[in-house]
Formats: sequence, C-alpha cells, structure tokens
Amino acid sequence: MFKFVSMYRNNNGNYNELINIFCKVNCESEMKKLFDELFTDAEIKDIILRWALFKDLKSGKTQREIAKLHKISLCKITRGSKLLKDKNSIINHLFENGAHDERCIKS
Repeated sequence: MFKFVSMYRNNNGNYNELINIFCKVNCESEMKKLFDELFTDAEIKDIILRWALFKDLKSGKTQREIAKLHKISLCKITRGSKLLKDKNSIINHLFENGAHDERCIKS
C-alpha cells in the first residue's frame, strides 16, 4: 500500500496543489479551519498522535515508553525515530528552530 501512496503522491497534481494551499495559509485560525474542513476527526487524531510521538522522541523518551504511554505498537514509532536521526529532515529543522515549543506559536 505504501508504494501505491508514494506513486500516487508523486504523479498527482492534486498533491502539489494541496502543498501549495498549505503554504499560502499563514494564519493559525485559517489553518485550523482548513484542517477541520479537509480532515476527519480520526485523521486529525492521527496527525496529532504523530506529532506527539516526535515530541516524545525528541524529549528523550524511549520507544518502549512511548508505545506504552500512547498504547501503540513500536512500528508506529520507528518512522518518527528514523526521521529524527536524519539531520536533513524538515522535522529536525522544526525542532531545532523551536517550532515544537508552544510558546513560539501564536494563538
């Protein structure tokens, strides 16, 4: 399935349009509204969980601790762990520049 998603993403103008739309939204309230319009509650929950995993990993929690805390398998955490080890990942860049710190996010 991942291969299908990757092929679909790379060969679909809608993917690029969606990325461009996200880039154009520079107001937090508009982004929240866009998320609410685009994603189901379950999809938003998955996105929030993914971000929580990154934060937990970055804070030094072990994968086993995170799995127990969120009641998920280690497999879900492995992807995040690999991305945080990649010095060229955008996720690392965001963490290094304080984007994960709620004090840096305008309300």
